Amino acid sequence: MAEPVPILKVAVVGHTNTGKTSLLRTLTRDGSFGKVSDSPGTTRHVEGSRLLAEGRPVLELFDTPGMEDGIALLEYLERLQQPGERLDGPARVQRFLDGPEAHGRFEQEARVLRKLLDCDAALYVIDARDPVLGKHRDELAILASCGRPLLPVLNFVGSPPHRADEWRAAMSRLALHAQVEFDTVAPALDGEQQLYSRLGMLLDRHRSTLTALMADLDRQRAARRVAAGRLVADMLIDIAALRLPVRTGEDERAALELLRGKARRREQQCVEALLALYRFRPEDYAAEPLPLADGRWGMDLFHPQALKDMGISLGKGMAAGAMAGATLDAFTAGLSLGTATILGAAAGGLWQGADRLGQRMLGRIRGWRELTVDDAVLRLLALRQQALVRALERRGHAARDPMRLPPPADEPLRKGPLPDALPEARSQPSWSTLSADYADSPRREAVARALAEQLSAEAPDAAAPPAAR
Repeated sequence: MAEPVPILKVAVVGHTNTGKTSLLRTLTRDGSFGKVSDSPGTTRHVEGSRLLAEGRPVLELFDTPGMEDGIALLEYLERLQQPGERLDGPARVQRFLDGPEAHGRFEQEARVLRKLLDCDAALYVIDARDPVLGKHRDELAILASCGRPLLPVLNFVGSPPHRADEWRAAMSRLALHAQVEFDTVAPALDGEQQLYSRLGMLLDRHRSTLTALMADLDRQRAARRVAAGRLVADMLIDIAALRLPVRTGEDERAALELLRGKARRREQQCVEALLALYRFRPEDYAAEPLPLADGRWGMDLFHPQALKDMGISLGKGMAAGAMAGATLDAFTAGLSLGTATILGAAAGGLWQGADRLGQRMLGRIRGWRELTVDDAVLRLLALRQQALVRALERRGHAARDPMRLPPPADEPLRKGPLPDALPEARSQPSWSTLSADYADSPRREAVARALAEQLSAEAPDAAAPPAAR
């Protein structure tokens, strides 16, 4: 039996204030990891975090302090070698770590080098907006002398103007030909895969571990997308199926405001659930108020699916119910033949759901109507939640500005027909968890699952532009 591959240990190193902690936050999906500030020298000690693949730890990442005085340290290291000695890089660094300056003038750099010697490799984080200076070259010379593979990570490449081309050229001149771009604020959808793939090129022994980690990240992302689709689908069905009765002639404003409040709160629940799913905080999203300008009046009970459901339940008694309905039509002040047909079925007791539907029909006859959310609002809800999912997919956990969603793209949800699930949900008031008459059913579950799959299929694609930061 092959021995298990040990956990891969990687130090995150670099100059002060280049985004090392930000990189850790995004890779671990933990916005509270470490401390992030615009002030230099924020990280003073080494902190670590573990990543899992298939339930077992495979990678340890260590956040290290920023190197601040690489020029002076390189000069000091060059003086440590005695005449006639031929110390290699790691031996020279170890001599420095054993000496007094490692606990004095260069204490912060010593923490970095000590951790790097204890790791298998390092990610050298670069703020691609900075110019390439001599201090950076000296830092890299010192880090390279530890004898560990270095992978330069170009950060903030999504924040123009940047000098990524200058940095790539400089790294190549230092024989660091394996490089990767990774914007910690708005990483590419495949940003982690690119980073770990390049790291695997430098660490052949750990390549299978990194491949397993990348596969696990793909599974997690797909699972989040499916879960996000289901959260949005359930919210849309809840609001589409929601109905509030109002007596004809009464002031309708109070009922309309109640409807708006229910819809807004249900959307907010969905937003908070999506933020939690992607491991963001409520304050990470600057939501705009839901513009519910108007409600939708009418019972809307005659969707073909509702009639199909009724036909299955009526069975052989359908003809008798229809005849009773046709007779009742003369006494219902102009209600449609379809309405009277249903009333006839209810009066005959031939439909399993006759009691609930009959009460609603009789309510309409007695002067009650029902208020529902307009199609335009449902469309808006769907577009906005899909835009939020896209933004969450592209947002790094190092981002500090609240998200503001851009206008929706020209997509089917904007101009095409509503998904079939929503008109059907209108015909099933008991499907809304916002209603006192809520009753779960296999049909609701099937419709919600199908809608979630449709929404997931329309989820983020790599070609779309990054969300506003």
